[in-house]
Amino acid sequence: MSVPAGAIDLRSDTLTVPDAGMRAAIAAAEVGDDVWGEDPTVRRLEEGVAALLDKQAAVFVPSGTMANLAAVAAQTRPGDEVIADAQAHVALHEAGGSAAVAGVQLRLLDGFEGTPDAAMVRDAVRDQDIHNPTSKLLCLENTHNRRGGCAIALQRITAAAGAAHAEGLRVHCDGARLFNAAVALDCAAAALVGHCDTVSVCLSKGLGAPVGSVVAGDDAVIAEVRRWRKRLGGGMRQAGVLAAAGLYALDNNVARLADDHANARVIASALRGVGGATLLEPTIPTNSVMLRTAAPADVVVREAAARGVALAVMGPDLVRGMTHLGVTDTDARRAAEVLSEVLAG
Repeated sequence: MSVPAGAIDLRSDTLTVPDAGMRAAIAAAEVGDDVWGEDPTVRRLEEGVAALLDKQAAVFVPSGTMANLAAVAAQTRPGDEVIADAQAHVALHEAGGSAAVAGVQLRLLDGFEGTPDAAMVRDAVRDQDIHNPTSKLLCLENTHNRRGGCAIALQRITAAAGAAHAEGLRVHCDGARLFNAAVALDCAAAALVGHCDTVSVCLSKGLGAPVGSVVAGDDAVIAEVRRWRKRLGGGMRQAGVLAAAGLYALDNNVARLADDHANARVIASALRGVGGATLLEPTIPTNSVMLRTAAPADVVVREAAARGVALAVMGPDLVRGMTHLGVTDTDARRAAEVLSEVLAG
């Protein structure tokens, strides 16, 4: 489906574009060959993210999907089992890479808002029996995309990760929108992943960079993630032009995520109780508005687009809108009006 020119585009926060300041940073970036470890801007980004998340090291990769796959592959062997939520991005939106490339199978759980409690984690770990795969890794997601963009509180992350560690598993956090979670929870991003062995963060969603994610963890695992980046074709040469955008995003676009959350609340408040849809209301919302629709989702999306608001189809009766730095408070109010009309029929 084409999006009409001038539409308020809520399909995803990946639709952000670099502003003038970011473009200037890109143009001025000092570069070198990153595969040789000689790009100073990439090094600054990696060292900065590692420090920001209180990890020993980090590696810059082209995408969030590669970040998660490399992190999974670096901490498992073919035939191992990874525990994850049934609605996790790693399970549903990464083209089966964990199985096809890393050779692992997923054991999927249905925890509250996408995060298992300690008992669920313990029960999911396989017995040490020759017939069973070996449980090696727990994957968490914060914020959780398909669970309404819910920010997962520190206590819940700590409980799940603690149970996994007690069973000898490592823990990876898909933190594509970790900074949204930190802003919503009013805490440091590092605190949310203090009990995670690895974490991936995306620079090209709400933070507004055009490309890239970063994986952080201990020195040994990041060395292996870096090897997997090369193996997956993700080695980049003069990547400082991309890393500069990431540095600018971290310096300028984290605190303003609160504006996106406020705009999402405007839309959600207008749609709460409207006929024709049920609003998914996570405990701690962020920049996502998700609806279960009475009409087919593709019909709702098509009618909204015709009135100048673009949404994403997430399932037969599931629709998502995401606010981002390209959506103003005026846009949010207008989108709320249009969607109320569309859903009311």
